[in-house]
Amino acid sequence: MPKTIQFIKSAVLEKDFPVHRKAEVAIAGRSNAGKSSFINALTKNKIAKVSSTPGKTRLLNFFDLDQSYVLVDMPGYGFAARSGDEMREWHRMIETYLMNRENLRGLVLVMDIRRAWTQDEELLKEFSERRGFPLAVVLTKADKMSRSQMLQATAKIKKTSGLSAVFPVSSLKKEGQDAVEEYIYENWVKE
Repeated sequence: MPKTIQFIKSAVLEKDFPVHRKAEVAIAGRSNAGKSSFINALTKNKIAKVSSTPGKTRLLNFFDLDQSYVLVDMPGYGFAARSGDEMREWHRMIETYLMNRENLRGLVLVMDIRRAWTQDEELLKEFSERRGFPLAVVLTKADKMSRSQMLQATAKIKKTSGLSAVFPVSSLKKEGQDAVEEYIYENWVKE
């Protein structure tokens, strides 16, 4: 069933973040992890721009989902083609949002299932633990593996990360998104 999703606004500075009382769920991940494809599959709408060039999202994009909660699409990390100034701005924007946003209920880390858990992911996990908000991991591109490889990769990320909320998904086959949506709603949104 398609979801009602509405673009609220894009912002960089805290003073420009939308004002509302809804829970927010932030989506983070590497520039080429498939964040936009995941958001589109999750919402059953082509609302996030998918690009063959990594690093297109450069602002925080706020979307109202089913008038229930707000998805926040964050710019991807690990994209080397940005200048030093741009990287510092990016870090400041992300850190300001994650540190100061009272509406933030959880962070979804989107990873390509074929990648290993690295220092970048570990830093994000440690940051979320220090800040006191939960982290779930979405492993995209699960269709690129056999079922047994997918189960092994998922188990490996669970073990390496120490997290239990790890979900393999395929935007292509439209599999796994409902489990993520249910988890987000039941654990982070529902009062």
